[in-house]
Amino acid sequence: MGSGKRGLMATAVAVVCAVTVLAAPGTAFANPTPSPTPSAGQAVAPAKDLEAVRKKLDKLYRAAARATDEYNAADEKADEQSTQVVELAKKIVKGQEKLRKLKDRAGAAAAAQYRGGGLPPEAHLVLSDDPQDFLVGAGRVREGHHATKGLLGELTRTQEDLEQYAKDASAQLKKLEAGRKAKAAAQKKIEKQIAQAEKLESALQKEEQDRLAELEKEAANKAQTAWLDSGILDEINGKATEQGKKAVKYATAQIGKPYQWGAEGPRTYDCSGLTSQAWISAGRGIPRTSQEQWKQLRHIDVQDMRPGDLIIYFGDASHVAMYIGDGAIVHAPRPGRTVTIAGAGSMPILGVVRPDADTGAN
Repeated sequence: MGSGKRGLMATAVAVVCAVTVLAAPGTAFANPTPSPTPSAGQAVAPAKDLEAVRKKLDKLYRAAARATDEYNAADEKADEQSTQVVELAKKIVKGQEKLRKLKDRAGAAAAAQYRGGGLPPEAHLVLSDDPQDFLVGAGRVREGHHATKGLLGELTRTQEDLEQYAKDASAQLKKLEAGRKAKAAAQKKIEKQIAQAEKLESALQKEEQDRLAELEKEAANKAQTAWLDSGILDEINGKATEQGKKAVKYATAQIGKPYQWGAEGPRTYDCSGLTSQAWISAGRGIPRTSQEQWKQLRHIDVQDMRPGDLIIYFGDASHVAMYIGDGAIVHAPRPGRTVTIAGAGSMPILGVVRPDADTGAN
């Protein structure tokens, strides 16, 4: 590629980068100032008050999860649009080079006519006294007409293509800008919800925080027990495919790594970042967000699920986990938690989706 091409391409890429740059998902934001620590003699809040706090925290973190899906979706679209803009920039570079060569050819034809005294080929043909020259010349004139017509047509088409590429690039850049704004708005939502949750937790005494953690476990265990008591596990006996085994192996290898919204590893994950990367490691690309995983992947009855399948939670599909067998899942729960194993029925199940095909189970 010549220096002109490199310069044009660098400019195009610089434009794309300038439009799409945002703070990284893990960008830190100031922790809210914690409320004053209660005095040592202050009584621990009653269980009913802590249960209200637990429900409030759950609501806040679920709102953050929905905003995280919005952020991830906007981020994914921005990546796609950036790729399209770069491809259009490449087409524009090639088109401009082609147009330059065509203009050079047209210029050479004009120069040849000038060297011929400014007369068109037809005039030279009429002035010829040699019949053989006339016949040969007539054929050349016809060829020249076709070539000139073809050259002009190609010049016109190339110019039209360049105009269309420019329009398409402009449209994509507008979409990128809209996506950038959507991404920034989602980031603000996430930070707001997490900040409120952290403020609520920081106001609790150490004993209250411990009791709150116990209440969270009790609520999850209660839901899991009810799910198991339904007898559903007796019906679930599907075996993983080779791809499913690889996905489960990847996901479980991440246990203990922190949750971070917008993260896809390798050090931190959000819920759909974990499941999408697990399946990518198994050789199967799937949608990035839990909502798109729910929309695009094949739905499976709960009793037919097998290890590697994805369980989508809550009515808004704002959380996803991977089923690993024996009534258990591996997932990235929420901010402040790490990738862990939990009961498949510990949260309200919306449904199950399957990333891979039915063949190859063993």
